[in-house]
Amino acid sequence: MKPRRPRPPRIRPEVAAKLGYYVYAYVDPRNSQIFYIGKGCRGRALAHLDDDRECDKKARINDLAAAGLRPQIDIIAHGMETEETALRVEAALIDVLRPGQTLTNRVRGIRALQFGRTPLAELEALYAAAPVTINEPAILIRINRLYRPGMTAEALYEATRGVWKLGTRRTGARYAVAVYQSVVRQVYEIHTWDPAGTTPYATRTLESVKAPGRWEFTGVIARPESARYSNGSVANYFARNCQSPTVYVNC
Repeated sequence: MKPRRPRPPRIRPEVAAKLGYYVYAYVDPRNSQIFYIGKGCRGRALAHLDDDRECDKKARINDLAAAGLRPQIDIIAHGMETEETALRVEAALIDVLRPGQTLTNRVRGIRALQFGRTPLAELEALYAAAPVTINEPAILIRINRLYRPGMTAEALYEATRGVWKLGTRRTGARYAVAVYQSVVRQVYEIHTWDPAGTTPYATRTLESVKAPGRWEFTGVIARPESARYSNGSVANYFARNCQSPTVYVNC
């Protein structure tokens, strides 16, 4: 009897609905090199993982599998209404990403945080996030401006801990919750509050954090709160049109 092949991964329907037509990239995790660009909708981005046809793309996927790895799948652009639009974006990217060429853009494109290049796993977490209820005294901190997919744990912590315009109510918060696009990215137990720019940073410059009248915290990842709340949606805690990056809960 032939061994049963494992079921191929799939994109959940609620995520696929948000993606619409999209353009994706297969990336070699060993060197961050893009080796394939494609376009499609629904589960197209995952189809190559279960494709047995002989081609250079499959050879690279097999090479990764032999090393115990899988390609990283990044969504380059999504939310497009027509396949024709996705086709044009795909063609342009293939032309640009020819061997020997390098992109030197210093800034991401307009609405890049919403529709730009993002790992598929990141979008699945974003679009399939289930609402969570925060039971502890906490301050929710939106880090939309500083957040980047794939950022290190240290960079995420430093983006969250400072610097914020807060009153004395901050001292009632036991936890700080890092929030990106209404989804919890990490939870930290607060140890101290200090004036902005008075404690050391490894991933941010002093000029970017020294702001009179603002505050920063020091702390550690909170367990088990991190596992309980990470990748959950806290959208219901932010009022419509709320511009403040911070919201207090239970304090």
